[in-house]
Amino acid sequence: MGFYSRMRMSPYFSPAVKALAWFPVVMFFVDHGFSYGTVHGRSMQPTFNPDSNKMWRDRVLLNKWAVTDHEFQRGEVVTLTSPSDPKCVLTKRIIALEGDTVQPLKHNKTPVYVPKGHCWIEGDEAFHSRDSNTFGTVPMGLIKAKVTHVLFPFDRFGPVEKRPISKRVTVGFIQPGQDDDYW
Repeated sequence: MGFYSRMRMSPYFSPAVKALAWFPVVMFFVDHGFSYGTVHGRSMQPTFNPDSNKMWRDRVLLNKWAVTDHEFQRGEVVTLTSPSDPKCVLTKRIIALEGDTVQPLKHNKTPVYVPKGHCWIEGDEAFHSRDSNTFGTVPMGLIKAKVTHVLFPFDRFGPVEKRPISKRVTVGFIQPGQDDDYW
């Protein structure tokens, strides 16, 4: 009896083949659908990791499918590739969208106009964050996922709240998805 024949006789062969058949589906779902991530650092306190003395970090649900249409709202939390270090993934809040004007946190800076296809991102703990105040507007193509829920710790389980628009933002008269002929 050959090797293949012995393999087929094994009670584990059929379940293993069925499981392997689902592997591409699972990989597609993780790459393009939903997955989870860990938030490190203080830049998003108190939304994430509110007590930096604890040993654990917040685990969050990442909705990768939601970014395929590039429809974002001010106040949403997203993950994105860092424009200054492509190996680093940042978790930040969208403060302003294309067409808006933002007054950076550094008081001597002039207001910044957010060009088409870009956004302004900041951490909730702005003075402990490397964000648009450091590297300017960010291309929306760098956004990888929307952060929708806190999964762990369980006492904070639930949806991530959207914050109201900052007083430093002047909303542009052009809304994304409308007046596209203007651009």
